This record gives sequence, structure tokens and C-alpha cells, in this order.
Amino acid sequence: MKKISVKVFPNSKKDEIIQGNPLIIKVKAKAEKNQANLAVIKILKRYFKADIRIIKGKTSRKKIIEII
Repeated sequence: MKKISVKVFPNSKKDEIIQGNPLIIKVKAKAEKNQANLAVIKILKRYFKADIRIIKGKTSRKKIIEII
């Protein structure tokens, strides 16, 4: 299991991942009712081809993600 830091920008024009430290993730979903978190998990699952879990920062833009 690997842990990475990400910074999320909800309500963006398009879904994208920008390489860097931390990894920047832009999602179309709004930061309401867990929609942005679900979008982040979906994008990262596709990107890493593995299961993803948010372990810290569920209500913050800065998150710690665990790749399972």
C-alpha cells in the first residue's frame, strides 16, 4: 500500500490530473454531498488501475490517498 498527497480543485471546467508534488486533481464535481471525493476516487482508480481510499482530508482540498 502506497500513500500519496493530492490537492483537489472541485468545480473545474474539466477532469484532469496534473503531475507534481502534491499531485493536483481537477474535477468537474462540486464540493457538496461528497461528490468531489467520489469523482477524485473514480479518476485516480482509472489513473493508477488500483483501488483508492481517502484516509485523511475528506473535507479539505489537501488529502492523503492510499493506493491499495
